[in-house]
Amino acid sequence: MAPRHTKTRRTMKKKTSKAVRKSPRKSGRRSRPDKKRVSKKNVVKVTDTKQEEIEPLERAAECCPYCESKDFVKRGARQNKHQTVQLYVCRNLECGRTFTSRTIKGKKFPWPVVLDALSYHNLGYTFEQCSRIIAVKFFGESDADVGTRNGSPGRKGRSKKSEAISGTAAPRAETIASWYEEYKPLCRFERLRPYAMKILAAWRQKSKERFDMVETTTLAHRQLYRFRYHRPKLILMLEEYQNRNFGRLMDFFDTISTETPHQYFTQGERMSEIKSKFDKTDMIVKGKTNYANKFTKFILQGVPKNKDRHEVLQRFMIANDSVTVATEVPVYIRREDVAHMEQVLKFKVTERPAADVENAEIDSITDAPDAEHGFIKLKGKKRLIEFPHMLTGHIDIVQVRNGIVHILDYKPNADKEKPIEQLTWYALALSRLTGLRLFEFKCAWFDEHGYYEFYPLHVVKKLNRKRTKKVRYKDGRVATIPREDELRIIR
Repeated sequence: MAPRHTKTRRTMKKKTSKAVRKSPRKSGRRSRPDKKRVSKKNVVKVTDTKQEEIEPLERAAECCPYCESKDFVKRGARQNKHQTVQLYVCRNLECGRTFTSRTIKGKKFPWPVVLDALSYHNLGYTFEQCSRIIAVKFFGESDADVGTRNGSPGRKGRSKKSEAISGTAAPRAETIASWYEEYKPLCRFERLRPYAMKILAAWRQKSKERFDMVETTTLAHRQLYRFRYHRPKLILMLEEYQNRNFGRLMDFFDTISTETPHQYFTQGERMSEIKSKFDKTDMIVKGKTNYANKFTKFILQGVPKNKDRHEVLQRFMIANDSVTVATEVPVYIRREDVAHMEQVLKFKVTERPAADVENAEIDSITDAPDAEHGFIKLKGKKRLIEFPHMLTGHIDIVQVRNGIVHILDYKPNADKEKPIEQLTWYALALSRLTGLRLFEFKCAWFDEHGYYEFYPLHVVKKLNRKRTKKVRYKDGRVATIPREDELRIIR
């Protein structure tokens, strides 16, 4: 058995050796920090020697991309050069794979960085200018760091402080150019960009004012709406022969920022709150997939919050889509306009209760069934009310393609939504404000999975046909128009 004093000597030696290792060097050089304490995460913000996590830049996973199962759990995180990626594992016994929420692989930078880089270039900036903007917006660098005044935005122009906070450097111009070349098949505005740049250059020569590719106006209508208008794109669209009659649409968009009656939007009822149903006879809803679904699936993986989905989708489509000309368009329709449509155009818009209807079904005793104006039902009210003096709304997306003005509305879970009334009121209001015929409009709602479109004229205009009418599509399918009041969706 070893003596006690030998055991204490060994422990004293170990303690002294550890103290010597922890003590800083005496040669005047600073001690290197422990590598385990240095965080390389891009989601860490250093303030007052405390580390606070920033909200994730990408959306959480909704299902397994391999088996489409929703039974999965989190399985740690992967530390990349520019970000921390959440990992998931599928609990399906036949699958069991590990995956991430991003469907597009091979990108080291966060997905919002890629989306904004593509948008800024299509807004008229060069690849070098896009790199500077991204460095300031996402990586916390100042103009002096990226060298906006003196030199190019290379690595030499960035300070060590900005790289220490962000943990990385912004993408270079060559990287953004490779992204732009890769996603050309989706961002089809690239074929119109040279001509739009010439239009902007001509405007800037005539006037000293600063003209942007997209005109943005913030509207305070009970809440903030950002109206975006791509004037050069609409000018190029009007040069096509089939879109030659849409000059009135451009005149309306030009006057929104200066002549919109804002008092109407603070007093009138909302079109999205109308509960009255239109007659579904003689109409068909066509379900299909198009570029709107591809855009939505491409964009939403970089949107972590649900409330930001509309804003990010609209901002990306107005900059990169070749047919989207405006977003968040304010529209309104008056009681006199509805009366003209019903009396002159013979549209069936409002409800007309029968003469023997009980007064309990009408909101006011003074409102009689033989009133001059029709009745509607609003959300939150059980009784019919007389048509209000004003109905207002904001159209999510307006497109011009194939000789038709398309009114689009993004609806999460579009398979379960049926916003026929809301979109029809949008079409009636825009038709009245622009002077275009309702025949030249088509409405649709969509998400990343489905796209559903219909003609608003078929909703409000009913013809007394004796024969059953059939519709033949390009893919060879034949559909019969229903004669009963029910919504039929042909997929």
